[in-house]
Amino acid sequence: MGIGDDAAVLPAPDGRVVASTDLLVEDRHFRREWSSAREIGGKAAAQNMADIAAMGAVPTALLVGLAAPGDLPVAWALDMAAGMAEECARAGATVAGGDLSGAPLIMLTVTALGNLAGRAPVTRSGARPGDLVAVSGVLGHSAAGLALLRAGLSEPAGLVAAHRWPHPDYAAGPSAARLGATSMIDVSDGLAQDLGHLAEQSGVRIDVGSAQLPVSNTLRAAADALGKQDPLDWILAGGEDHALVATFPPVTALTGRWTVVGHVSDGQGVWVDLQRSERLSGWNHF
Repeated sequence: MGIGDDAAVLPAPDGRVVASTDLLVEDRHFRREWSSAREIGGKAAAQNMADIAAMGAVPTALLVGLAAPGDLPVAWALDMAAGMAEECARAGATVAGGDLSGAPLIMLTVTALGNLAGRAPVTRSGARPGDLVAVSGVLGHSAAGLALLRAGLSEPAGLVAAHRWPHPDYAAGPSAARLGATSMIDVSDGLAQDLGHLAEQSGVRIDVGSAQLPVSNTLRAAADALGKQDPLDWILAGGEDHALVATFPPVTALTGRWTVVGHVSDGQGVWVDLQRSERLSGWNHF
C-alpha cells in the first residue's frame, strides 16, 4: 500500500528492513541556480539509495519530506518529484509516501528502505589484514564538477552532470555481498575520509596506492582548465560520487565492475603511497 493513506505498507520478505536517512538543505547541499529541480530530486534519491546498496541491500522504497517557501512554483516541486521517481526506477524502488511543510528555504529529507534478500549486512567493521580494497564507480567527478561550477565553467560537461545528478551502480552492493565483501561504504564524503571510517571501525590500517586510483582523462582536462595541480585531490578528498568502496578476502575473484586500489594491514588509519596523506579531510557537514 503506497501513497494515499496514513502510512505505507511494504513487504519485508527477509524479515529485516535496511533504513537510512539524509537531510539536504538549499545552499548547503544544492543550489537552484546550478541544478534543475529534476536533478536535485534525482540526486537526493541517489545518495540515499547508495547507502542502502553499501549495506549489500537492494533499495525498495523512499519516504520524502519537503519543506519549502510558500512562493516556490508548484512546477519546481513536480519536477523534483519526477527526478526522484526516475532515479527510483533505475534502482527498482518507489516513493512510498512523505510530508510537506513550509520553510524559509528548501529542505529535503529522504529515508530510504532496502531488502537484504536473506544475506547478512555488509558493515564497516569487517575488514581484516590481507583484504583487498576495491572501488566500484567513478571517483572525483562530482567534486571536479562542483569546482567547475564555482569557477563559472560548464565543460567538461560530463563532470558537471556527475555533480548535479550522480548515478550509482546500485547492483554493485548486493554483488559485493555475494562475492564475500568483508566491509563496505558509500563514498559520499571523499574516498580517504570514508576509508577512514572503515579503518577505524574495523581496527585496521588501509593502504592506497595513488597509481592504482582511476584518474580519467576528463579529470585531467578539468584540472588543466582550472589550473589545478593534482586531480587526485578530487578523488581523495572530494565526495558525492556515491561510488562504493569495499574490502574483500585476498583470494576473491573480483568482477570487472571493481578496481583494486589498495589493501588492508595491521595498524591504524588510511595511508596513501605509504604516507599519511594530507588530503584526508573530506566533506564537513557543519
